[in-house]
Amino acid sequence: MFRIFLPYLKKFQKELSLAILCLILEDVVELMIPLILADIMDQGIVPGNINRVVRGCALMLVLALIALLFGRTYARMIAKGGQGFGAELRKAEFEKIQQFSFLNVDHFSSFGLMTRLTGDVQIIQNMITGGIRPAVRGAVSIIVAMAFSFFLDRRLAVIFLIMLPILGGGLFLIVKLTYPLFPKQQASIDTLNLIIQENLTGIQIVKAFCREDHEEAKFLSAAAEQQRIAEKSNRISVLNTPLMQFGVYVTICGMLLYGGHLYMAGLTTIGALTGILTYLRQVLNSMMMVSNVFMLITRSAASAVRVAEVLNEEPDITDAGAEDIVVHDGDIRFDHVCFKYEPTASEYVLSDICLHFSPGQTIGIIGGTGSAKSSLIQLIPRLYNVTEGRLLIDGKPVEAYPLRHLREAVGVVLQKNTLFSGTIAENLRWGSKDADDTMLSAACRDAAAEDFILGFPDGYKTWLGRHGTGLSGGQQQRICIARALLKAPKILILDDCTSAVDVATEAEIHKNLQEHYPEMTKIIIAQRISSIIDADQIVILQDGKVDAVGTHETLLAGNEIYREIFYSQREGAML
Repeated sequence: MFRIFLPYLKKFQKELSLAILCLILEDVVELMIPLILADIMDQGIVPGNINRVVRGCALMLVLALIALLFGRTYARMIAKGGQGFGAELRKAEFEKIQQFSFLNVDHFSSFGLMTRLTGDVQIIQNMITGGIRPAVRGAVSIIVAMAFSFFLDRRLAVIFLIMLPILGGGLFLIVKLTYPLFPKQQASIDTLNLIIQENLTGIQIVKAFCREDHEEAKFLSAAAEQQRIAEKSNRISVLNTPLMQFGVYVTICGMLLYGGHLYMAGLTTIGALTGILTYLRQVLNSMMMVSNVFMLITRSAASAVRVAEVLNEEPDITDAGAEDIVVHDGDIRFDHVCFKYEPTASEYVLSDICLHFSPGQTIGIIGGTGSAKSSLIQLIPRLYNVTEGRLLIDGKPVEAYPLRHLREAVGVVLQKNTLFSGTIAENLRWGSKDADDTMLSAACRDAAAEDFILGFPDGYKTWLGRHGTGLSGGQQQRICIARALLKAPKILILDDCTSAVDVATEAEIHKNLQEHYPEMTKIIIAQRISSIIDADQIVILQDGKVDAVGTHETLLAGNEIYREIFYSQREGAML
């Protein structure tokens, strides 16, 4: 599982290797101090040799300064390597998400991806920056301290061999009990993020329907579940420290009793006993550090699995098999197309769709709610793949076009308008980053947007908040249409994107499209027949199937569904 992160670690191999080397040297230097302390006591203090004491103290001070230098270098290198690793991992994960189709995103949910990109990566990064030091120091301290202890007195050092397996067994049991809880804890955070995001996004609806109490109860329920899981994992994991401390004191007591007996029997020296007691404290402290690292690894393993799932996810829409071609005309043909969102779904969303849209035509698509109008047009820029049949553009299957070329040739204005924080001009230049002021003005005039934009004090430099805060729904829609026109696409798809625009303004937009973009294939999904009444073809969808195709006149004369929609809307307008 952790193998997938090796390429990102290798980019900082130099920094991490130097950090580990400095850490080992720092630890070895510090572990030499108890040997010098034992020598000071046995060869200096006991016989009264003051020069030996001074030289020993000076040497200890020099070693402490060397250890400080190694520690400082380690801190710089681990910060650079650890933070760099986290940044590279986030970058790789974000780039992978950009390759995802809607189906891939649906697999994880957008809120789950947010947690995996932020919180989970942070936990893995913390394992690097906060785990290497205790892991390396702990391992080195245990090995070197035990070696020095056996050098001082083998009989006293045997107690290490009794103590280590007992503490190791306790640590293994704690890790085994806590490991299944951490994935649940991260999943509960996903749920909390979802509730918070939905509440903030829909805060106007929440307040309009006086549902604050309901939302608060929903949040508190999710928060309580997250708290319950966290408390359960913490109740077990916190046993780690007292277990190690208990082992420290029991072992020290045993060492004092056994060492005191040996000293009184003349079988060891006070210096050896003092030195081994110092090493014992270091070994036991190292065991506590190592145990904490195991707990850190246990938690990060759950996050590593979640991040690895994103990195290992294969985008279901790729450029595999694509040719180096671009869309020239905008001719579209649906050849017995069937589609369903999930491969395992029992029913098709679209069934046996056979349609042909010639370049420059205006196509109207109408149908009841749930008739799969939006699903149909999302196949054209390959936001989803066709399940069965073929979708051809300019006579070539859509799969033959590189995704970038295909989507550059298709301008889409979806039902849900998306504007970003920034000026109106910056939002418009999403359509063409090189568009000058003249191009912006022309596109906005065609989208019937320039009048209200120039009515703002700052005009095109007017700052928009997140999601276009400060604009009405109709104004947002018109800016989105202008943004799509700036792409100069061969195919323009308007998915019910004039629903918040009055009839006169909508008519002006369609008139401009007909006059100024005669070669562009225009597909208009609408609820109002007035939006598509002049279309070259009108497609009626019913339950994911084509019910009829024709002009306004032919459908009014020969199609009952169209006639019913037309007369119901006309009566509503008359009322």
